[in-house]
Amino acid sequence: MNFTKMHGLGNDFIIVDGERQLPDNASELALDVCDRFFGIGADGLVYILPSEKADFRMRIINSDGSEAEQCGNAIRCVAKYVYDNGLTNREEITIETLGAGVQKVQLAVEGGKAVSVRVDMGEPILEGLKVPTTIDAERVIEHPIEVDGRTFSFTAVSMGNPHCVIYVDDAANFDLDTWGPKLEKHPMFPRKINVEFVTVNSRSQADMRVWERGAGPTLACGTGACATLVASVLTDATDRTATISLKGGDLFIEWNEADNHVYMTGPAAEVFRGSLEVSR
Repeated sequence: MNFTKMHGLGNDFIIVDGERQLPDNASELALDVCDRFFGIGADGLVYILPSEKADFRMRIINSDGSEAEQCGNAIRCVAKYVYDNGLTNREEITIETLGAGVQKVQLAVEGGKAVSVRVDMGEPILEGLKVPTTIDAERVIEHPIEVDGRTFSFTAVSMGNPHCVIYVDDAANFDLDTWGPKLEKHPMFPRKINVEFVTVNSRSQADMRVWERGAGPTLACGTGACATLVASVLTDATDRTATISLKGGDLFIEWNEADNHVYMTGPAAEVFRGSLEVSR
């Protein structure tokens, strides 16, 4: 299997191009190749596939073998890959995703390489049952949730995949490993959930740490940053444009009032290329 290792702010992926469809053993392959001790090591295995609806199609398998509906950092990596490798010469392309449909992507190019990617992440889903949560409400804002005797307040947002945003005093030093997995699998979230712990520092900047469903703690999460901005607007904590600072770096997020779409801008980078003999 030929692959390219890439990352978006440290959220890293094994990119595979050339398949016509998702392999039947993709989940098993992800478990093997994403292992950081016995494999290549990554948060996810990403396939670039043909699409009947868009220029390209992306499928992402998490490191635990489950499939993610969408991934903001992965889509930026895919966009950079297809441009840098001559699969397209256009700076505006479309990429089909499993959970968020077809998304428009704009590339900023310097010296023949994509250096930054702006993605139209679409409209946020806010209805409780559609996120999904078990809460039948038009919007789930600062709703209490209890786990192991501790009560948090969360705001639910789907960006094609589900998120719960929780505000804490110090996101950078929050005990992610303890509370992340417990909230991810809470009965209130029927398809599990991505969990963002957030500290708002100003109307235009917030710190975020993430526990990703199916991957655990990661250095960045693009859809999580988008969900954080939406939740922060809903709770009047930030303006509609803000920098979301993650452990791996910053993403610039806008929730446009005119079209109700969320736009994410950030970098992507290639790390190395290689080939691997897979056993499954």
